[in-house]
Amino acid sequence: MSELSVDLSPCLLFDLHSHTTASDGELSPCDLVQRAVEMRVGVLAITDHDTVAGLATAQQAIDALSLPLRLVAGVEISTLWENHEIHIVGLGLEPGHAALTQLLEQQKIRRWQRAQAIGERLERARIPGALEGAQRLAGEGEITRGHFARFLVEQGKASNVGQVFKSYLAKGKTGYVPPQWCTIAEAVDVIHHAGGVAVLAHPGRYDLSPKWLKRLLACFVAAKGEAMEVAQCQQAPDERTQLARYARDFQLYASQGSDFHRPCAWIELGRKLWLPAGVTPVWQHPVLAALPLTAESLQRNGCEEQR
Repeated sequence: MSELSVDLSPCLLFDLHSHTTASDGELSPCDLVQRAVEMRVGVLAITDHDTVAGLATAQQAIDALSLPLRLVAGVEISTLWENHEIHIVGLGLEPGHAALTQLLEQQKIRRWQRAQAIGERLERARIPGALEGAQRLAGEGEITRGHFARFLVEQGKASNVGQVFKSYLAKGKTGYVPPQWCTIAEAVDVIHHAGGVAVLAHPGRYDLSPKWLKRLLACFVAAKGEAMEVAQCQQAPDERTQLARYARDFQLYASQGSDFHRPCAWIELGRKLWLPAGVTPVWQHPVLAALPLTAESLQRNGCEEQR
């Protein structure tokens, strides 16, 4: 089958931020790629938290089922900046690169230490078994705050995950533990060493004023980050337009992604993912533009289907 480059890809639906059971997603890598095709996504990045464990299984499922889907190898790295947890997505990287493997091993240790501390804090708050419950929900995946949130919903402490974060896991709450992640510069450097593109994830979700968001973007650019997420499924009014303006001002490529974790009414693979005029899509970055797409993928996900 002949291969075409991403230069022909404006017709494709890109979702460049998603999660599987390798971290805090609720679908297996196999189920996620099948759902992506059902949602008419043509190019999918799996970007699990501080792990690339789901990528090989996802690609095997795509190949075994002959799915019309291009998988972009990705990761979402947790970093610490000015006492804020900031996430950096790496796209188009080599999952087995030594520098990336080393950093992710360090992140795994930090994540486990945080999980233990969260469990201890909840135990003192008379919520026993939280660490064990989170471990059960994580299975073989990396344990995250999302697993604690799901456990607390099970225990009837809140009706949904969002309420758990506000009441128990947000800064200043009972189960909050200050993060001890790597720096933005370290994350970007490792992504580059692994051959990928560094993307600032969901900049509108950090509860930063415009002044502080500009400081974050300046720091990210100084660290040689190349792109920022502009479009997501669920955004405040005018947020997408404002983020597109920042992308232009800071000369960053624009990315889009659902940040899909589980099937729900408001966040879905590929939903409402479009970029405003005047920005340069991240898939035009030389690293991603070099990735092959099959003619079958282009045919299945043509422009007319996207409208």
